[in-house]
Parts: sequence; structure tokens; C-alpha cells
Amino acid sequence: MPSGAEKQLLLAPDAVARAAAPMAPDREARWMLRQPRDVRKSFAEEVFDHEDMERRQEIWMLQQPREIRESFLEHVASKDPDTPREMIWMLRQSDEVCQSYARFVLLGEPD
Repeated sequence: MPSGAEKQLLLAPDAVARAAAPMAPDREARWMLRQPRDVRKSFAEEVFDHEDMERRQEIWMLQQPREIRESFLEHVASKDPDTPREMIWMLRQSDEVCQSYARFVLLGEPD
């Protein structure tokens, strides 16, 4: 479970988060700290402090605009040879496809 300090850093002003990014423990955290505050805030609110953080993180990413998903692919996923190919494929789909997958497959919402 992430610490309160990690969540506070996500909610910090852009200058603070960007200054902390180079010291983050992994590529994904560094990427997140370089995102605009509204993106970091939505991640903190929708993903942090929940038991099913991994699933929520996947849903959160699929609900992000293409620009955010492509940035994640470029700066994080493409740098890790263990990134599942299906993740890369899905994140490259249109906003509508990603949101539909999150809604109907991951969240199990009816048509």
C-alpha cells in the first residue's frame, strides 16, 4: 500500500512533483510525477488507498485520453521488455475502444 507521503507528492504543485521525479524509485513513478497536477490528482483519488489498486490502475489508464496513454507507452511501457503485448495494443486503441473495454470488460457494466 502506498504511503501517505507518496499520495501527498502526487497532489503537490507541479514544480514540487517535477522536482521529485528524478528521485522516484521507478520509471512509472517518475513518469507520473511529470504529469500535470490534474492527472496526478485523478490517479491519487481513483487508484490510491484501494485494495484492488492494480485493477483500478488499469481502468484509470484506459480512461485517460490518448495523449496520456501514448506518453505512458513511450516513457514507461516500451522501456520494459516484460510489458505484455496486449497492454501495448490496447493502450494504442481509440479513446472509445479503451473506455468501452474498461466499462464492459473490467467493470462489468451492462450495455
